[in-house]
Amino acid sequence: MATIELGYGHDSISFEYDAARFDILTTDHNSKPLNDAEIGAALDMPIDSPSLEELIEPADSVLIVVSDATRATGSAQVTNLLVRRLIQNGVAPGDIGIIFATGIHREVSDEEKAELLTPFIKQRIRTFSHNAYDAASLMQIGTTAEGVPIEVNRALRDYSKVILTGGVGFHYFAGFTGGRKSICPGLASARTIEVTHMLALDFERGGRRTGVGTGLLKGNAVSDECERVATLINPALGINVIVDDKGRAEQIFAGHWRTAHERACEAYAAAHSIMIPEKREIVIVSGGGLPYDINLIQAHKALDMAAHACVDGGTIILVAECRDGLGRSDFLKWFEAEDSTALETRLREQYEVNGQTAWALLTKAENFRVHIVTKLSDSDVRKMRMRSVESIESLLSVISPLTKGYIMPRGAALLPVMASR
Repeated sequence: MATIELGYGHDSISFEYDAARFDILTTDHNSKPLNDAEIGAALDMPIDSPSLEELIEPADSVLIVVSDATRATGSAQVTNLLVRRLIQNGVAPGDIGIIFATGIHREVSDEEKAELLTPFIKQRIRTFSHNAYDAASLMQIGTTAEGVPIEVNRALRDYSKVILTGGVGFHYFAGFTGGRKSICPGLASARTIEVTHMLALDFERGGRRTGVGTGLLKGNAVSDECERVATLINPALGINVIVDDKGRAEQIFAGHWRTAHERACEAYAAAHSIMIPEKREIVIVSGGGLPYDINLIQAHKALDMAAHACVDGGTIILVAECRDGLGRSDFLKWFEAEDSTALETRLREQYEVNGQTAWALLTKAENFRVHIVTKLSDSDVRKMRMRSVESIESLLSVISPLTKGYIMPRGAALLPVMASR
């Protein structure tokens, strides 16, 4: 028997498995975290862009956009180096601001700010919180094709230059995280977020819109609309980070905010997709611990990846602590719907972003037997049509030992792709 550690919050769960029964799905590359000099070298050679020194003059004011605690982006190292370099180039510390791209997530706590920025930067550089529901902090910069106002945080225009930072990974309907998503949804109003995200669903035919899905960028209606919003801001620079399993920067793609992001997405997809010969009856998946399982809305992303490797009607065991609960206090209201079809009808009538996540989760709970090792209450889990289990072993004990499966220790960061026959 072999043993594997599956991330669970700050800790991990040890699972002893039969290597003849379970194959491990993981990335095959061995990389090491970048040091400060290597990150500096990436800034020295930006992609499709003038240098940082040419883009930003000493008289400029600079707003740095940083992801919140639900993302692993290597932001502490990257932001620290970026701020120091801006100051070295003559930008006054008082002319530098950092804003957290929370979208409709909760506010970043003081403790999280120190972790995301380092205590040194947190104490010396002004930080802002984004509130997607606070009209006073928002401004209109355009309209959608349907005439809906495009609203973003005013801070984006209060500074002469904007720099986007963030991690690149798979996203189950925007294709990839990072880049344009730092502006929309990261710093957009709730109304703008809703109108862009609802493009993921095809309300005429039902289900997902064609072209929308994991690893799809070009022709993805959600990504295209978020990019159009970001174009109205036209950031001076984008710094895109690919992190390792400990959240440390292993690759940096700095340069033009759109081009550098596209290059990062290409590299990420190449390194984080894995060919599988078949789908199997059992998939055991962990998001990889914090921040990927900070709440259920985030943990769902690992479940979405596991679905790519599981046969219809098969069993998925999700390992997700969910220390922050569901991610939204009103998330369970969507599961009052009789089934995913009824929930989709409700979304057509009154769309909300997290309702779409609920719909995506419910479709999987209908298509697979989803069990979860978690700190969520059993009653909440059952409302979402899943089942709580105390351990992986307890569930496997009632499943035929001849049933084969996969184990995905870092599920949120790996896309299983069926090999062509």
